[in-house]
Amino acid sequence: MSVYFSTGGYKNQITKDVVKTLIDMGIKNIELSGTSYSENNIKDLEKFLKFSNLQIHNYFPPPKKPFVLNLASMDEIIAKKTIDHVMYAIDVCKKLNCKYYSFHAGFLCDIKISELGKKVDRKILQNREKSLDLFINRIFKISEKAKQNNINIMIENNVLSKNNKISFEENPFLMCDADECEKVINSCPENVKLLIDVAHLKVSSNSLNFDKIQFLDRCNHLAGGYHLSDNNGLSDTNEKFDNKSWFWDHIDNQKDYYSIEVYNVKNKEIIELYNIVKNKLAK
Repeated sequence: MSVYFSTGGYKNQITKDVVKTLIDMGIKNIELSGTSYSENNIKDLEKFLKFSNLQIHNYFPPPKKPFVLNLASMDEIIAKKTIDHVMYAIDVCKKLNCKYYSFHAGFLCDIKISELGKKVDRKILQNREKSLDLFINRIFKISEKAKQNNINIMIENNVLSKNNKISFEENPFLMCDADECEKVINSCPENVKLLIDVAHLKVSSNSLNFDKIQFLDRCNHLAGGYHLSDNNGLSDTNEKFDNKSWFWDHIDNQKDYYSIEVYNVKNKEIIELYNIVKNKLAK
């Protein structure tokens, strides 16, 4: 069992500075996510390999020119950028001795940078079944390269906020509920698992009116790991969890991957969160 801390909350900082701070605090398992572009990003991180266990999530390494990853996109330019980024990320995983590469499930429309994590302007949606087929086909190509490099793939369940449900009057994202998560993971090769974000699940279950505990009962066996944070159930705000958070009695404590994805916390709070996870999973 490995407990990681995500760098996703440090969007305006250079990765090496964030990693050094975490290592100096005694946290050596680090999920690389977010942070800002740096020309020497990978070379700088290779210097930490003796002191850390690094994994890569989604948009890392951040490209020089930002864009939104969408592995279900029917736009040829966005699809190519996304696939190129994912394939490059797998190359970086090999350089950094990563065992895992995880990324978000696709969308039925292409999202602007300014809309990430916020209300998305209503758009015409792609056909759901065609998008699912396209997404799964691309996962097969990705998983093949990952397998050649002994890397495990995890796909993260999407989050549908209350505002986006109101805006679209339907679900514009893939893999928010158990049915679709099961369909995708069961259609993919063995090296592809689910990354269950319990905070995404909490929000999506409210927006789509399903039972989040039943989701976990159905999908825990498909999971390779978990993202841990909390919120008010209306939007994904990456807030702190505690010893009494709703998910502890319902997630599988025998997985290899648990990442704390909490933003805007002090160093002391990071250590506290890390200790909570270790103690809860040991039971």
